[in-house]
Amino acid sequence: MGHYNGDSQHDGEEVYDLICVGFGPASLAIAIAIHEMLPERRPKVLFLERQQQFIWHAGMLLPGSKMQISFIKDLATLRDPRSEFTFLNYLKEKNRLLDFINLGTFLPLREEYNDYMQWCASKFNDVVSYGETVTLVEPSKDNAGKANRFVVHSKAGGIEERRLAKRVVVAVGGRPVLPKPMPEYHPRVVHSSQYSSRVPQALSNLDASYRVAVIGAGQSAAEVFSDVSSRYANANTTLFIRGDALKPSDDSPFVNEIFNPSATDKFFQTPAEERHQQLVENRATNYSVVRLELIERIYHDIYVQRLRDPSGASWKMNIRNHSQLTGFSSSNDHVTLRMSHHENGVDTVEDHEFDLVIVATGYARDMHQELLAPTKSLLEDPTAERFPIGRDYKVQFGDGKVSADAGIYLQGCNEVTHGLSDTLLSVLAVRAGEVVDSIFNDKHLSNVHTNGHATKLPASSKVGGPQSNGNGHNGISANGYH
Repeated sequence: MGHYNGDSQHDGEEVYDLICVGFGPASLAIAIAIHEMLPERRPKVLFLERQQQFIWHAGMLLPGSKMQISFIKDLATLRDPRSEFTFLNYLKEKNRLLDFINLGTFLPLREEYNDYMQWCASKFNDVVSYGETVTLVEPSKDNAGKANRFVVHSKAGGIEERRLAKRVVVAVGGRPVLPKPMPEYHPRVVHSSQYSSRVPQALSNLDASYRVAVIGAGQSAAEVFSDVSSRYANANTTLFIRGDALKPSDDSPFVNEIFNPSATDKFFQTPAEERHQQLVENRATNYSVVRLELIERIYHDIYVQRLRDPSGASWKMNIRNHSQLTGFSSSNDHVTLRMSHHENGVDTVEDHEFDLVIVATGYARDMHQELLAPTKSLLEDPTAERFPIGRDYKVQFGDGKVSADAGIYLQGCNEVTHGLSDTLLSVLAVRAGEVVDSIFNDKHLSNVHTNGHATKLPASSKVGGPQSNGNGHNGISANGYH
């Protein structure tokens, strides 16, 4: 992507055209779109990422786990199929294109898709600062009292940084959510986002007869339940779900159209009450649902148990439905979950002891609220619960409070206004084009279209020339990956 020339100085300080907070798939797609849509502009851009490298859902890169979207919905293809950043070009560069074709699948391993994104990210190392945590974004006002820049505060290795930017994109992903009775941190409680790193430490003996609980009914919960059962042959693993049963995700063709980029336009223009109803109706595409293939595998494993022991006394895998966590306590060597169970019209409360509890209850997408708190004074209604967002993902500040060449954009936290695809990978390529278009499109940019697509660029047109190879990391998340 190269070193950008950018703007002149502002009060003696360097001013960035754009700072992106977070460098996961959303920001990576923006980096790619800038590189391909603005070959002559060379804006001054910086990406700040709290992790030490680019990695996507590191805690859930389980052996054999597959993507839940077609590889065609990668970081570039839907915006420009001729991009050098397509998944197919990645395969070509890695000498695996024909081998992948021979697999006969549209769904790569999650491990491979992470490698693809790291391959893309490695080409932007010179404009990414890893290991840097953004702590606050506040407005900087001109003499007329209008915000014309934003100050981005961050910490890197204990050192505080501050930078000025005309525009800021906040793409920080989700915050792991634990059920209310649980403490925010406990050594015997693991959120699924940390599964791969914390579980091998907590359960270090593969042959031990651990007691493990998994809470949740979505894809992550099912993957964890299955993985623990196969990894620890003698462990007793119980999956607690609130509903009747594990339910399959609906990824049938007509339903899947709600994840088309064009569906975002229609959803955004829909009245708020109808939008809410649509989100409720379509939850089965993404929340508390599991890929049918995995459901069938788990059912098969439980069936084999029933075959070998009809009494159930020796079963290592158990699913308790109609269960809800109501209490939590712990001692030095175990935790106790108080669960309410509803069965055959009867409510009971039971205490269950476990060596480890793995929670797969999703994410809250509200981390931008705290980061952007100082900018709320610029809103028409500073007491508003949510930041009002335009179709182009730009925060709608009050009239005359922010200059035309400044602004803040939100990514991955706009499901209420932009639909279920907002937290998913499906729309990243096109959405990145829309955001880059909104930020940089002006009379001088003849090669950028308002629909988020770039015109074909000469093969020699490079924005700073990406480096040839390497590895990098981070991600967008939800239960599904449509």
